[in-house]
Amino acid sequence: MTDAVDPLPAAWPGPAWPGLPGLASVALVGNAPGTEAVAADAAASVVRFNNAPGFGGRAGSRVTHLALVNRGGQMREWLADPDFRDRPVVRQAQAFLLPFPMLPKAHNVPEPICFTRAALAMLRPLGKPVHILPEALHDEARRVLGARSEGRPNPSTGFLVALALLLGRPAGSPAVEAYGFGFEGWPGHPWAAERAWFAAAHAAGRLRLHPLPSRASDG
Repeated sequence: MTDAVDPLPAAWPGPAWPGLPGLASVALVGNAPGTEAVAADAAASVVRFNNAPGFGGRAGSRVTHLALVNRGGQMREWLADPDFRDRPVVRQAQAFLLPFPMLPKAHNVPEPICFTRAALAMLRPLGKPVHILPEALHDEARRVLGARSEGRPNPSTGFLVALALLLGRPAGSPAVEAYGFGFEGWPGHPWAAERAWFAAAHAAGRLRLHPLPSRASDG
């Protein structure tokens, strides 16, 4: 499904994280199986996600921003890995994005789901900026996806970062180049709604969605 209208609001208070690359080229590389994104390395900024499968090979070998999910079992697993900071994609990242705001301690019991404090402590020795996407962005993401889905949508990390990028880019910026988005995975995300929003952003010239290779399954 492709919308004819611009998928972004007419006004937004500012960038969702500091240091956006302005009018420079940006590539957003998702983690769908079989992603081929070597062309992404030519962009001024290259944003990747989590374990970044294929990094250093067919998915490309540059990363300026690495988005790391800071809630749930994936971050708990990374925190338990003493070699996490030595992973190539982590070492080479120039900055990190944590997509979820920090929960107050009182809201993170009895079973913790938010590991933002521990993630910040783990990343701090690397001496690189760490940006946390704000709650206002989540509100906007739920509003956008709610028009295309039922109930209260739970946006994926990929969608949150893409929305933050497009909202923060000044007028006249080149389209964000998006690779490796298959719109499938954890069933709690509204994949059909996210696919529709990406298609609308593509139609509006905000981003260029590169299709997955035909031999690769979506993910």
